[in-house]
Amino acid sequence: MAEPLPQSVLFCCDHNAVRSPMAEGIMKKLYGSDTYVQSVGVMGDMDIDGFSIAVCEEIGVELSRHRTRSFDEMQEWGDDLSSFDLVVALSPASQRRALDLTRVYHLDVVYWPIMDPTGLGETREAKLNAYRQTRDQIMTHLKHRWGEPED
Repeated sequence: MAEPLPQSVLFCCDHNAVRSPMAEGIMKKLYGSDTYVQSVGVMGDMDIDGFSIAVCEEIGVELSRHRTRSFDEMQEWGDDLSSFDLVVALSPASQRRALDLTRVYHLDVVYWPIMDPTGLGETREAKLNAYRQTRDQIMTHLKHRWGEPED
C-alpha cells in the first residue's frame, strides 16, 4: 500500500550531479507541486551530469538548469534541514551525512540503494543504458513508496 505524499522531501547523493537531481526532477514530474522537493549532495563540487540530463529528457524531465549544491551550501542559502519531512539518501555517504546532520531533529532518513552509473559503459550508448537503469530504479522506488501518480 502506497504511503501518502509528504509535504517536503530532500534527496541526497554524493555530488548532487546524477542521482539526487534525477530523483528531484522525476518526483516533481510524477507528483506535481503537492510536495516541496529539493536535492543536495555531500559535496557540491560538480556540474549536473550530461548523461543524467539526456536520460531524463527522454521522459520529459528537464534537468539542464539544475545547479548542484552541498548540504553546507543548502543551509547557507537558507534551506533548513529541519524544514523537510523526509530525507531520501541515494548513496551510503549521503546516508551517513544525513543521519549525522539530522540527529538533533525528529526527521526520517531512508536509504534507497540506487546504482551510481558514472564510470559504467565504454560507448555512449552503453553509458546511456547505465544511466537509464539508474533513472528507472529511482522511478520504481518512487512509485513503490507513493504509488502510481494521478493524471
